[in-house]
Amino acid sequence: MGILTGEVIFMKELHSGRLFWPTTEEQYKEYSALSEDIQVQVAIIGGGMSGSMCAYALQNSGINVAIMERETIAGGSTSANTGLLQFSNDIMLCELIGQIGRQAAVSFYSACKDAVAQIGEISGKLSANSHFVPRSSLYYASSEQDLPKLRKEYETLRQNGFDVDFWEADTISKHFPFRRSGAIITNGDAEINPFRFVHGMAEAATANGARIFEHTDVVSHENTADGKHRLATASGHVVVADKVVYAVGYEPEELRGQLIKPVLNRSFAAVTAVQDKNKLLHWHKQMLIWETDRPYLYMRTTMDGRVIIGGLDEPTEHPIEGERERTKRIDRLYDKLTAHFPMLDAPFEYEWSATFGESVDNLPFIGEDPAMPGVYYCLGYGGNGTVYSMMASNILLALIQEGHHPLVDIVGLKRPTLQA
Repeated sequence: MGILTGEVIFMKELHSGRLFWPTTEEQYKEYSALSEDIQVQVAIIGGGMSGSMCAYALQNSGINVAIMERETIAGGSTSANTGLLQFSNDIMLCELIGQIGRQAAVSFYSACKDAVAQIGEISGKLSANSHFVPRSSLYYASSEQDLPKLRKEYETLRQNGFDVDFWEADTISKHFPFRRSGAIITNGDAEINPFRFVHGMAEAATANGARIFEHTDVVSHENTADGKHRLATASGHVVVADKVVYAVGYEPEELRGQLIKPVLNRSFAAVTAVQDKNKLLHWHKQMLIWETDRPYLYMRTTMDGRVIIGGLDEPTEHPIEGERERTKRIDRLYDKLTAHFPMLDAPFEYEWSATFGESVDNLPFIGEDPAMPGVYYCLGYGGNGTVYSMMASNILLALIQEGHHPLVDIVGLKRPTLQA
């Protein structure tokens, strides 16, 4: 599986179960399959969060783009995205400093925070309501043993200018019906409906001249004698592009110029029925909630009063197909939800298992292929996939227009932390 020279091969299934987000938008634009040969400045392979953000950014800057989506817009990992937008990462800032140095680590975290704000700005410009809501996050110590590390992270964030607070156990229990030994409160996070957001960006991009083709499977990629890229589809049509962006979520295991195997796991998520709004009053400011344990549990609310909970990652890439086995994990999520919020009693109405990818150094893959000029990757591995997609659209726009972006040394494919 993966993207191979001359041939493109993709995984078949990224999720199983009953997804919530597609039910929140009854009417959305559909796009026809590619039915003729075309030429374009930038061809984007993938119509999920990364592909739509790149198309939106490039087309708005006067670069003509076309998206080729094998299935439907927002139909892959985007539909299984739980819509938490946080600038803190799976790897703590204090740990990232030890990995890549203070200046680079702080720059990366700052770019993540800026990306959350930029998502909000874009959301406000779209015709459809993406349900973007600024939130703070409660990042609590899962055990007493994690408390010193959490305090160190708080001090690191605060000393480097991030808007954070630290809550002791009494403060946590005053605001929530559960008690933990300590928590960082990060301000500047948000929540969003990823399905509506992607469709909104896709419509905005096409209104500005972008072309989108659903049910268009790219099966080969070849370089032409004049330095262009020739993409052939399963239907026999050809796209000739000056540059190509692979925005295919968690699907490739091999990049064209360099073998980089991510860690692909499966995760689980569920969404309750609408809760009694009085019971949600015990959820302080509808904060996003997550923890220091790995794999971690996370929770958020929705605009219509539901609760989304996820976690229980397992070290296998294929989503669980059997309903009985999936239900065992979902029941565990319900137990964890009621352990935190005993007053919440609405049952789950949606539940799913999905592929979840992490890179070996906890950073996304964004940048130009070292061995193939004009081929770019926008692969947001990790829990901050939507934030990484926003960051990627800025980076790739700069690379295509100017040939450089300062974050490339951190997230590019030639970064030292990827070298074995």
